Amino acid sequence: MKLLMLGGTEFVGRAIAEAAVDRGWEVTVFHRGTHAPPAGVRVLTGDRTAAGGLAALSTGSWDVVVDTWSAAPSAVRDAARLLADRAGRYAYVSSRSVYAWPPAAGLAEDGPLVEGSPDDGEVPYGEAKRGGELAATAAFGPEGALLVRAGLILGPYENVGRLPWWLGRIARGGAVLAPGPRTLPLQYVDVRDLAAWTLDAAAAGLSGPYNLVSPPGHTTMGGLLDACVRVTGSEAVLHWAPPEAVLAAGAAPWTELPVWLPPGEMFDALYTADVSRALATGLRCRPVGETVADTWSWLESLGGVAPHRADRPGVGLAPEREAEVLAALAEG
Repeated sequence: MKLLMLGGTEFVGRAIAEAAVDRGWEVTVFHRGTHAPPAGVRVLTGDRTAAGGLAALSTGSWDVVVDTWSAAPSAVRDAARLLADRAGRYAYVSSRSVYAWPPAAGLAEDGPLVEGSPDDGEVPYGEAKRGGELAATAAFGPEGALLVRAGLILGPYENVGRLPWWLGRIARGGAVLAPGPRTLPLQYVDVRDLAAWTLDAAAAGLSGPYNLVSPPGHTTMGGLLDACVRVTGSEAVLHWAPPEAVLAAGAAPWTELPVWLPPGEMFDALYTADVSRALATGLRCRPVGETVADTWSWLESLGGVAPHRADRPGVGLAPEREAEVLAALAEG
């Protein structure tokens, strides 16, 4: 199989490119040249946002194109149009953010969607991903476009900071604010499991949308943080607090406390997706302990500091804020 990876040097794109190389596929990575590409790939350089930036893709043919673009849908439109008669299938890594808010608990792929256009420039994230889906489908047709609607993605190469923040915080030790309940079910996908399913699905000729995330409750908040304590060898003490107390103390879900969401509308939207379609087509999700251990090993290889996307805000409680929240909880 011949794969053209648009991107391929960071997080999801890198995991997909490396997985394809490991399978013996012939992999071409098209990127701007700002990060080192994976070993074993052919490299083409260009900036898809610049005039003439796709020139390096003007020749060549591929069985599969994978695109992870998250900004202006017009960039997906231009690439997909250029490649439509020289590639067999276009896999676009989208997001469950394409569903109209608030997505109902247990929502499947046929749920209502946000508005989007393949001709859009910079628009909010959900609209951008929906526009990208429409761009891929317009160029390759409904049977030639695979739409990978990912949920929360964790694992090695993460450049958003969620699991790396928890690992770094727990590695420092001491009293750690642990937002509860411990049994709070989580739904996420290891980036390598996403990569494996995407390549399998593209090779099998699958098309259309798939919610690509683990079954609800694949692990729990307790399972995730206990794994962080275990793999770091830390003497940290997890101080579990009920969600209403955490919120009353002023700690922000998702941003100051990455991954965590209290039960309610936001939780239902992010952590209860119907993934039966992906499971029926081969999605397999590794245990949380493996995801956490491998992410820690990767972080250690970098000196403990993960890369961070410039277009995403930082996450995690500052030490002084955590101390304030723990003190407020103790007083309450």
